[in-house]
Amino acid sequence: MRFGSIFIVGIIALFPAVAGANTILDDLAAIHSPSTPAARPAPPRENSDNVVFNKKHVLDVSSCRANFLTPLAGNAPFQHAPIRMTGNVWSRIREGFALPAMNSPLVRKNEAWYADRPEYMARMVERSQRYLYYIVNEVEKRGMPTEIALLPMVESAYNPTAYSHSHAAGLWQFTPATGRTFGLRQTGWYDGRRDIVAATDAALDYLQKLHGMFGNWALALAAYNWGEGAVSRAIARNQAKGLPTDFLSLKLPAETRNYVPRLIAVRNIVLNPARFGIKLAAIPDRPYFTEVVARHHIDVRLAARLAEVPVKELRSLNPGYKGPVIHSSKPTPLLLPVGKAKVFAENLQSYSKPLTSWRAYRPWRGEKLYRIAEKFHLSLARLKTANHISRRRRHASGRMLLVPLRHARHTRYRSPIFSYRTHTVRPGDSLYAIARHYGTTVNALMAWNHLRSSRLKPGQRLATFGPAAGAPRPTLARASSRHRRNARRPVRRTRYTIRQGDTLSSIAQRFNVAVNDIRRWNKVSPRHLRPGRKVTIYAADGDS
Repeated sequence: MRFGSIFIVGIIALFPAVAGANTILDDLAAIHSPSTPAARPAPPRENSDNVVFNKKHVLDVSSCRANFLTPLAGNAPFQHAPIRMTGNVWSRIREGFALPAMNSPLVRKNEAWYADRPEYMARMVERSQRYLYYIVNEVEKRGMPTEIALLPMVESAYNPTAYSHSHAAGLWQFTPATGRTFGLRQTGWYDGRRDIVAATDAALDYLQKLHGMFGNWALALAAYNWGEGAVSRAIARNQAKGLPTDFLSLKLPAETRNYVPRLIAVRNIVLNPARFGIKLAAIPDRPYFTEVVARHHIDVRLAARLAEVPVKELRSLNPGYKGPVIHSSKPTPLLLPVGKAKVFAENLQSYSKPLTSWRAYRPWRGEKLYRIAEKFHLSLARLKTANHISRRRRHASGRMLLVPLRHARHTRYRSPIFSYRTHTVRPGDSLYAIARHYGTTVNALMAWNHLRSSRLKPGQRLATFGPAAGAPRPTLARASSRHRRNARRPVRRTRYTIRQGDTLSSIAQRFNVAVNDIRRWNKVSPRHLRPGRKVTIYAADGDS
């Protein structure tokens, strides 16, 4: 959410919206989005662990519940209203309209704008069919006016991958800062602002808070767009002058002044579409998706195949996942069309092959993306797309990258299926024991955590990049036996001065370590091995 007149663009890379890319760009050209006011974190959502990515322990999927049956957790300022069931979700929305009529020429102007674009309206309604039932349910459970369920039409044209030049994203257009404030995780592979369930919870929480602050929905919506502080100051200015403090009486910027009338215009069209020459496609008043819980990384395409749904459908329901792998360091919700949870669980139970075809790769300092693409035999464009990297970026900037697992033989290590974890050191832990537990090496642990010695303190947190649970343990090419020996011996830190004629390979052989380890420890490439330069080596005692 942010303030400012901008254009929104849809990210149509790995997670396209329902309509085509060009159509979405056209649809979003005139949409405005709200500002980035301070907000409180959203309360945690009750978890419904129905299905897990664990082929040996798949839960009874007959207990899978549609999302609308999951109650909200936390202290909401509204009582949960009873859910009304009708044959068409539009009828249900109309029954819940509660915002007062607004006598403003801006309402008429926006009504005319939408009425002149019936194809635009049709595409927006088509995109909303997956999400509208869920959002209406959440709005009704909180006792909010059902006009709020139409707000994504104003914010993003109901495109969950909408992205603005001010970096606002998702149906509800959260900026990165506001998303983090509301507990929406944002990583290289997942963006909670685009998550249908998580972002909806956060948006409704914030709107409820604003309603409690200002006492009416017009001002609450204005604050959602412009910011609660800005609206409060506008009210204070009018109070100081003895002027009314309702929405139409405040001095507001153009976008905010138009924001609430635009929502009222959409409400009026939904209330009586025939009057405006608009035909709203019927949307059944029943759940569209079911939530299951992913406990392991899995390729998006494989998940779609196991659920027996098109990849495009799976991505439309799970736009928060930005890459080719559904990845998370903790159990993660995955949305599937109603009726597909049992199919997915049964197919997963009988699937015996690896769940992902991608692995992690940590570039050395300054390594260029095109070099990485060449190393793993894929195009630069595919590498950037898989890792959500902009076209202009040339370097990896030290971030972990996803690369195809099938090309692991081209590197010194055959890396495990990627899994980032944090290990908290307990009394009696040793680097060797921790490395063995996570299927890695002592040297790798020391490099990842910038350790200078093997001494550990209880409570210390260590980053690990080991195999995903249930994945085969990693194997080391050619250097495996050497690393197994090293893992059993104390490790010391050595500063080695490069001599004339030294190469990474010769240094690695001298200290009985791997070339890739030297690169990781020092962020060094073969071209930068100048005589006199010092490099850090973590070698087992006795190796020199």
